Amino acid sequence: MLATLGRVMVLKSTSLRPGCLVRPIAPTKLPGRYFAHQKSLPRLPVPPLLQTLERYLLMLEPIVSQEELEHTNQLVKEFAQKGGVGARLQASLERRAGKTENWLSDWWLRTAYLENRLPVVIHSSPGVLLPKQDYHDRQGQLRFSAKLIAGVLDFKSMIDNETLPVESLGGRPLCMNQYYQILSSCRIPGSKSDSFANYSVTKKPAHVTIVHNFQFFELFVYNSDGSPLTVDQLYMQLEKIWHSSLQTNKEPIGILSTGHRNSWANAYNTLIKDKVNKESVKCIQRSIFTICLDAPVPKVSDDLYMSHVGAQMLHGGGSRWNSGNRWFDKTLQFVVGEDGSCGLVYEHSSSEGPPIAALLDHVFEYCKTSEMVRSPMIPLAMPRKLRFNITSDIKRDIEKAKQNLNMMVRDMDIKCFVFEHFGKDFVKSQRLSPDAYIQIALQLAYYRIYGEQRATYESASLRMFHLGRTDTIRSASVESSVFVRAMDNPQEQKQNKVTLMRQAVQAHRAYTDLAIKGQAIDRHLFGLKHQAIEDLVRIPEIFMDTSYAVAFHFNLSTSQVPAKADCLMCFGPVVPDGYGVCYNPMDNHMNFSVSAFNSCAETNAAKLAHYLERALVDMRDLIVQTNSSKL
Repeated sequence: MLATLGRVMVLKSTSLRPGCLVRPIAPTKLPGRYFAHQKSLPRLPVPPLLQTLERYLLMLEPIVSQEELEHTNQLVKEFAQKGGVGARLQASLERRAGKTENWLSDWWLRTAYLENRLPVVIHSSPGVLLPKQDYHDRQGQLRFSAKLIAGVLDFKSMIDNETLPVESLGGRPLCMNQYYQILSSCRIPGSKSDSFANYSVTKKPAHVTIVHNFQFFELFVYNSDGSPLTVDQLYMQLEKIWHSSLQTNKEPIGILSTGHRNSWANAYNTLIKDKVNKESVKCIQRSIFTICLDAPVPKVSDDLYMSHVGAQMLHGGGSRWNSGNRWFDKTLQFVVGEDGSCGLVYEHSSSEGPPIAALLDHVFEYCKTSEMVRSPMIPLAMPRKLRFNITSDIKRDIEKAKQNLNMMVRDMDIKCFVFEHFGKDFVKSQRLSPDAYIQIALQLAYYRIYGEQRATYESASLRMFHLGRTDTIRSASVESSVFVRAMDNPQEQKQNKVTLMRQAVQAHRAYTDLAIKGQAIDRHLFGLKHQAIEDLVRIPEIFMDTSYAVAFHFNLSTSQVPAKADCLMCFGPVVPDGYGVCYNPMDNHMNFSVSAFNSCAETNAAKLAHYLERALVDMRDLIVQTNSSKL
């Protein structure tokens, strides 16, 4: 089931400043079928207040002490009183829902992304590993890049012509707005809040950005008649870029985009004071997407290869390697290495994972079928090199960005692996949800390491609703708590363990169904809190409570991003003592990424990966053994 679709960082506390300049991601102004479909979608509902509060208390049971729970129970009762602050905020939120296209989307865009001051690298932007390609040289790298560009342009034509098939879930159409935000767009740094620009709204850009040896090029990808360049023509243009960017003594200007958002905003303002620099930056921002032609990196053993490439996609390896070969604010950056490694990194404010996965699936199919057909010898202009005038101030900003990035890279602990024992077909054969099965295995793995359960975030799609993004599936539940405690208890009968496992899996599936229907608790609580901020009333005690802080400290931040391609998304943890876990269940195997921070002595990515593998196998063996005993 396509339940968990991409992830976002959740901030524990934020403030919304009236008049803060952001550019909300609104639907691209396109005529015809797109808007007819979008207008038919229901608006995001505001769940009933008492329903959310009851589920909130239930969610807290496995992750807070009895004493804390009793205290919170009293605060909830006060908040829920008839005519009290909770009822007033609920009424305000319902009025907001009646006046806006989506009561959540603008708040969420600001809070989770544009006002978040942490670097987008590791902390927000996911990386994606794609299957290794069968080439080991420059010609192969450029040939694959040419096919990749042509494949993305083919996908873009479906968006431009509104022939992109409308996706559905459970027979209900989904919001397609995110597809109209991922191309020709870019995040722009600001001192207190960033903005997001979609350049396809007006005159559609006709170029992509190519980066090689830290140097940026503008490559026009359409002929004068509007037809896209052929794969052969694109290859020849990439050859020109490669040869004209052989000098490696250039300043890695792109590394500035790896910084803390306030630092990057200051450096950005310094950078664009120069007219030449400003024109070059605008060219990058306006481009349809970016291709990063990466230099070779040190070879590693086969067992480390996936983790090594995952790190390259996530952060580029640091200033010594390919991090300067990026512009991390660009929505889509495809990374193509000389050794056959490839993938992408995407800036998260525009989209969740599924539109990215769908684009990748299309591009990979295109790359398999497209051939390098010799094109007519039409002379093509040399791609334009983007110039940057590097002053001493800009040079100093680059050096600071290098130092800070290298510290982040050293702190990143990532383990990417293929679980080969079975895939989603086995789980489905047991009439269980593969996603829920994996989430309960994660709960078991975490409990075996730490002897407790902690708040777990799994993203659920809200795309059944107009401009819907995500809500949270709470994987640490009463049912999962009962199961993980019983699993290794020798006093428990195996049949009872299987029953408890199925109950935990089914409870997770049931909550998932509630979440995708707009009835989960997290975004509703978020909305009530931010309604209080907007109404300029005192923040209610329920949001200042220890239990609330524990509930929103996600030690496990997780996401399923399924794709037809044998790929894997990866991202960093959202708290210093947490893990980031992403997975793509295939028919007969599963791809996993697990991340943690080396600076936290209590976390270890390889250890959680090991325990997760064990949990998945132990749960399978338990099912098989009990099935056999019935025969």
